Amino acid sequence: MPQAPYGTWPSAITADMVAAHDGKPEYLGAVGDELWWTAPRPAEGGRRTLMRLRPGADGGAGTPESVLPPPWNVRNRVIEYGGQPWAGVPGAAGPLIVFTDFGDQRLYAVEPDAPGGPRPRPLTPVSPTGGGLRWCDPVILPERGEVWCVLEEFTGPAPTDVRRVPAAVPLDGSAADDRTAVRELDGDRHRFVTGPRLSPDGTQAAWLAWDHPRMPWEGTELKLARVTAGAFEDVRTVAGGPGESLVQAEWAPDGSLLVLSDRAGWWQPYRLDPATGKAAGLCDRDEEFADALWRIGARWCAPLGDGTVAVLHGRGALRLGVLDPATGRITDAAGPWTEWAPSLAVRGTTVSGIAAAPDRDWEIVRLETSTGQCRAVAEHHRDAVDPAWYPVPQVREFTGPGGREIHAQVYPPRHPELTGPADQAPPYVIWAHGGPTSRAPLVLDLEIAYFTSRGIGVAEVNYGGSTGYGRAYRDRLRESWGVTDVEDCAAVARALAAEGAADPARLAIRGGSAGGWTTAASLVSPAAEGLYACGCISYPILDLTAWSGDDTHDFESRYLEYLVGDPQAVPERYRERSPVHRAERITAPFLLLQGLDDVICPPEQAERLLAAVAGRGVPHAYLSFAGEGHGFRRADTIRRTVEAELALYVQAFGLARDDVPPLPMRR
Repeated sequence: MPQAPYGTWPSAITADMVAAHDGKPEYLGAVGDELWWTAPRPAEGGRRTLMRLRPGADGGAGTPESVLPPPWNVRNRVIEYGGQPWAGVPGAAGPLIVFTDFGDQRLYAVEPDAPGGPRPRPLTPVSPTGGGLRWCDPVILPERGEVWCVLEEFTGPAPTDVRRVPAAVPLDGSAADDRTAVRELDGDRHRFVTGPRLSPDGTQAAWLAWDHPRMPWEGTELKLARVTAGAFEDVRTVAGGPGESLVQAEWAPDGSLLVLSDRAGWWQPYRLDPATGKAAGLCDRDEEFADALWRIGARWCAPLGDGTVAVLHGRGALRLGVLDPATGRITDAAGPWTEWAPSLAVRGTTVSGIAAAPDRDWEIVRLETSTGQCRAVAEHHRDAVDPAWYPVPQVREFTGPGGREIHAQVYPPRHPELTGPADQAPPYVIWAHGGPTSRAPLVLDLEIAYFTSRGIGVAEVNYGGSTGYGRAYRDRLRESWGVTDVEDCAAVARALAAEGAADPARLAIRGGSAGGWTTAASLVSPAAEGLYACGCISYPILDLTAWSGDDTHDFESRYLEYLVGDPQAVPERYRERSPVHRAERITAPFLLLQGLDDVICPPEQAERLLAAVAGRGVPHAYLSFAGEGHGFRRADTIRRTVEAELALYVQAFGLARDDVPPLPMRR
């Protein structure tokens, strides 16, 4: 095979292609025999549309339809990351759908089969405070004439002037202009709640709750209440607490509760007796059956009509299986899909989900548990280019400081027609995922392929603190953010260089959000001194002293107490670890990317770093984007950021390319 220097290869994968394939289907649900979900539209301003799949002939799948035209955007801002934005029930004249629109955050009802087409009507009013009343995780109860959901209501101008309660919204529209018509179901007992779920006999409701300073992966409570015509009564805690994380609770047909708890060190399924609170484990494996609850309404398990339970499980990647509670045995779904999103939809003994693999994008997949048949029914993967352009990942375990294991996914450069010189190692970019209590999924990502097909390797590091490997691994980041994550990323970079897989002189690091923090922290940390030739920092946290309380959004406003420590007890730690306050240590060029509408990591964070490095002679570039929030959704933005990142590597690595406009640098 012909040789060419790494990083100089031509590629069929363009930035436009990356932008067009950004995002994935989300929030899958069953409405009678139909499947519904939301899908990204990068070319339409980054909105999310609502999709519908009716049954086809001979029991097959029909053709997916987009139900709502632009500018409808089925998404909400509850806890800023959003949550389940829609619900539906079948009816004699067609389905009734309730959804939230991102533009005004109102809850709407729509009958898509009504004469004249879908005409959404508002169910909730607009609030003059906090960008609107916000709603998520709805459940429609036609027999009660209402929809139950989470209400997030701002009470003042500060991001932390907010309350969240389970609420009932009338389906007749009487609350569209009347806030008092919304029935609050449980007052102000807790700072955070999930949507209440009604028991099969209609007498009880269950939901999850937690309070500051805990995050939901630290400790949550399972609440149970008696349902009345007014507010819930006899509200009590039946499971969970400060040291136990419950991330999902689901009623089983027999009136018991299925809960996912990490009480044994892994998120595992239990059956709970609501009368006594006694829980019995259903599958004692050292695996995760869930992930961090970043979005309200995530669904990792679902009871099936024959008494079995659809579950997602694994170490790192989560795959779909069917659990027999009587034996604890799991039968995994057949097929090429190795990663499943927490969005299971069940009807009878059929379970559908959103699944992907290293060689295929996210698809809507249906498993008939009675036959074992598993097949994609919508959002079918179609190769944008010949798969020979895709990288082939290696799931690796590296050794970090003190002998601790570090999990990573390594994507060596790959080209169908070229290879690198035998005496040369390729440049590599370390990808630090966001969260940081999260992980990098092992799926096809054209943004990774954009770089690997040009001869630049990528290593995604699931550093200590990541989910997918048990609570002990997750808790490695407790009070160690900016240390453990930085050390683990550096350990992977050095190991790749030591084994000859990466050029030690051409290493880079990049990440967004919490990954942006890890990138910037790596550029100033002695643990990574002189290691990276450059860094790409996207919508980051950069100053811990100004990222808590009212300096960020409410959900994460006390997250740093877990990640860094009590600010009253260790105030010096907040300053010492912040890249903004150690900017004199930055010597490597960097690119800083920021959405100007970001309320999670606001632009002020980026501006502080720019001010700190101004005039120090460090080459850097800053690109900001109006209309973009935390994470980029618009096709034009995605294309520009991908091209700018490549331009950074061309300059920092000294690559000979004439197809990349130079990145103007400040000093």
